[in-house]
Amino acid sequence: MSDIAKLQIGENTYEFPLVKGTENEVAIDIKTLRGATNGVITIDPGYKNTGSCESAITFLDGEKGILRYRGYAIEELAEKADFLEVAYALIFGELPTKEQLDKFHEDIMKQSVVDDDVKKILDAFPKNAHPMGVLSSLTSALTAFNPSSVNVDSEEEMYNAIVKIMGKFPVLVAWTMRKKQGLPLNYGSKKLGYVENVLKMMFEQPNEEYTQNPVLVNALDKLLILHADHEQNCSTSTVRIVGSSHAGLFASLSAGISALWGPLHGGANQAVLEMLEAIKEDGGDTKKYMGKAKDKEDPFRLMGFGHRVYKNFDPRAKIIKVAADEVLAELGVKDPILNVAKGLEQEALNDDYFVKRKLYPNVDFYSGIIYRAMGIPVEMFTVMFALGRLPGWIAQWREMRLRKEPIGRPRQVYIGENVRPFVNINKR
Repeated sequence: MSDIAKLQIGENTYEFPLVKGTENEVAIDIKTLRGATNGVITIDPGYKNTGSCESAITFLDGEKGILRYRGYAIEELAEKADFLEVAYALIFGELPTKEQLDKFHEDIMKQSVVDDDVKKILDAFPKNAHPMGVLSSLTSALTAFNPSSVNVDSEEEMYNAIVKIMGKFPVLVAWTMRKKQGLPLNYGSKKLGYVENVLKMMFEQPNEEYTQNPVLVNALDKLLILHADHEQNCSTSTVRIVGSSHAGLFASLSAGISALWGPLHGGANQAVLEMLEAIKEDGGDTKKYMGKAKDKEDPFRLMGFGHRVYKNFDPRAKIIKVAADEVLAELGVKDPILNVAKGLEQEALNDDYFVKRKLYPNVDFYSGIIYRAMGIPVEMFTVMFALGRLPGWIAQWREMRLRKEPIGRPRQVYIGENVRPFVNINKR
């Protein structure tokens, strides 16, 4: 293959270099296009064919169903690592040694107390406020309690900012849920691991000692690992583009949370449960709704099946399906919603229409089932997604700043009115 791409516009031919990634991805470097062609740009709504950056964090091949963090296969990480190990690898590039991991956890726990005035901000929200809006606001508010900007050229300052948000974010997640449920706001314990503390802070009751369930710890650990990063998706691109203006880490993360909130992104697992609820209310006939999903004239949309990126299968779904089965067996949950989910799953895995189109249950489908079984309210599902995605966002923000990437500034093709005279209001 040539190292040059040629573009012909009219009688003029322009040459642009090709960029090749370590996994043989090829991109046309068009950063000189506008200058060389006297104003011509490309247009790519949704940036489906546009690489916004070069990144060494996550590799994703949707055709082959491959997902790797820093070169490590997601299947191996989910089986052999815990969430904090994966977070360290994503952020700093390598899996930690035992000493590095212990120090990382210790430093995070030192930062896992939130300024008490944050409770006042939380108190100002009504109980019916959506948890994602609350979490985004609280994350942004941390900037007020940590006003100094991070010197990205200082490894120490960068590290301190990272352990600070890794320590405080789970507290904000837990408080967001407990506020909605009217429970007292609490803290974790330095004796517990990262994921164990998340569960303790979320579910501990004021009148009894909280006991960890290893099946739930394992399931949540896997869920957080599987959601930790996913290349240049909507929320990650948001974190990078906000950070490209040299906005701080907390402000950039807050923007990412808002982007994740949408039902086409992080809100998909909430949409799955809302769909299951609607099917249950209509009698729970899964065959009927699978028929509606196959009918092109029917507006019904089957949530939690297939994936816009993965054209074969979602590698994360295979892993989390096992955890979902373990959680349901461990808790012995009798829930008609989950019965509907299992019915849809079996229909999809055995129906030629879905099998031929590779519309398998995805990670959003199974994560919603697990969260429902664990007793996490449906509005909190996207918050849990944000907790998992936190190290990926941090890693992407850190990479973007260390690479000194320019401020994001997309172009447009203007399709509005041409120049026209102003008409005074009494003549309009």
